[in-house]
Amino acid sequence: MTTAHNFTLAELVICAAAEAWRDGGEVLATGIGPLPRIAAGLAKLTFAPEILMTDGEAYLVEDPVPLGASRSERPAPSGWMPYGRVFSSVWSGRRHAMVTPVQLDRWAQANISALGDPSKPKVQLLGVRGFPGNSINHRNSMFIPNHSKRAFIEGEVDVVAAVGFGSNRWPGGKPYPVDIGIVVTNLCVMDFNGPDHAARVLSLHPGVTFDEVQAATGFPLIAADPMRITPAPTDEQLSVIDRLDPKGVRANVIKGNPPGLRAA
Repeated sequence: MTTAHNFTLAELVICAAAEAWRDGGEVLATGIGPLPRIAAGLAKLTFAPEILMTDGEAYLVEDPVPLGASRSERPAPSGWMPYGRVFSSVWSGRRHAMVTPVQLDRWAQANISALGDPSKPKVQLLGVRGFPGNSINHRNSMFIPNHSKRAFIEGEVDVVAAVGFGSNRWPGGKPYPVDIGIVVTNLCVMDFNGPDHAARVLSLHPGVTFDEVQAATGFPLIAADPMRITPAPTDEQLSVIDRLDPKGVRANVIKGNPPGLRAA
């Protein structure tokens, strides 16, 4: 494998996000949104062949479905996966989703529902959807395309759609053992595995500093020991990404489609 020299930030993020499924065993991998979906496919085709993926409708597939593929272009299904079987995977904990919340707080609580006072929101979004049940039943990682204090907020999220480690939201103040994976943004890769579930920066994308990440976050962060630089994509990974996204949808996710290597 050789490391590529020309790659976009979106491609760097895809490769970093794919690591969410490394060594996770045979689970249903669900990437919600273009970059997480490509990342799950990249994981399956490079280092995690054991993960299960669906065509987004009712079938299991051995080869991930490329973004924008017509019905005739989709790979042949290998099994049946209706919602009943999806829910069985969710409830048993054998699923790992990568979701894209609009807000995340220091307790790893996530919001996809609304912004502002829930009784009279400024912006109405999706509602809580399946987030409450998903967040207590299986592992969830996250992707946030614009790392800012509007996304990583100072206080609690406006609507707790996905539970985290905040004790005030649990009966008796005893949180359920929530399983949070990694959080991938346009600046870094994080987790909540610091002391008392503190947010921890695992790696910085090339050219990004820890101070820059902290300034864009509404709550304190700690640096992992060691804190690394997010690895650049390899030529093999970029080839797989092209296969999974032949129409270049990934270029429209992060504003301006910046390069993966920042200019000095």
